[in-house]
Amino acid sequence: MRSPELVVLHAGPLATVQDLGRPGLAKIGVGASGAADRGAFTLANRLVGNPEDAAGIEVTVGGFSASPTEDLVMAVTGAPVPVWVDERREGCNAVLRVRAGQTIRLGVASSGVRSYLGVRGGIAVPAVLGSRSTDMMAHLGPAVLEDGVRLPVGAAPTTCPTVDQAVTRGATGGRLRVIMGPRDDWFTAESRRALVTEPWTATAVGDRIGIRLDGPVLQRAVSRELSSEGLVRGALQVPPRGHPTLMLSDHPVTGGYPVIAVVVDADIDRAANMRPGDTLFFEETRKQDLT
Repeated sequence: MRSPELVVLHAGPLATVQDLGRPGLAKIGVGASGAADRGAFTLANRLVGNPEDAAGIEVTVGGFSASPTEDLVMAVTGAPVPVWVDERREGCNAVLRVRAGQTIRLGVASSGVRSYLGVRGGIAVPAVLGSRSTDMMAHLGPAVLEDGVRLPVGAAPTTCPTVDQAVTRGATGGRLRVIMGPRDDWFTAESRRALVTEPWTATAVGDRIGIRLDGPVLQRAVSRELSSEGLVRGALQVPPRGHPTLMLSDHPVTGGYPVIAVVVDADIDRAANMRPGDTLFFEETRKQDLT
């Protein structure tokens, strides 16, 4: 019996297959990758009754449409977008039943950047190094989705969806907690203070690798070059011009610019859905305060 497929009709500006990534492989030069907004991604899977790590589709800005070859259960979460099944308007964060041959269409996001299409059974493309995620930095996993691509859908799990709709609160930017270091001592006291007191704005220079932020210029107290060091998701790496880059899911595993602070893992999802022009603040915290 042939497995159901989801046929991509229009991929939009950028759509990729994502799951929860490839953690633990930095020692061999492979980043974790995975969904940029993990909270929204796992919510989509919970709504359709999947395990939280089942692969789905990350849609950037919107403008995506697809059609299943068999009846499928789906959900759209993350950045709020208008959703239609054929001509019927549907909602985000809800269980959607899409019949064979119907078209599910995502309009343009009203806020945020990344929406998620969860499909009961998960997107069953071949795994690479234990994950089905598209890593745009390392060029691992399935290719960026294009019009006409046919995506296999896995067998439906034995568990059933338990809710029809989830109540969520949209959150992008805002106040993100940071742990200072490991190289905060490479910056002046004024710069360290500015990081956690002044507003920062997301610029148009951003993708799944990271977001360049605009705000005060962070001045160095140490002028010598830094040997390459490991990078993690949430690192605030500061190049010579003094405007930090916030590292996201497809960040490189090493970098040669000092990291002044790291956004705590629980707050990264909000940063991953920031649009150019969105404002955020950083708030210093300590590891012991997170337990």
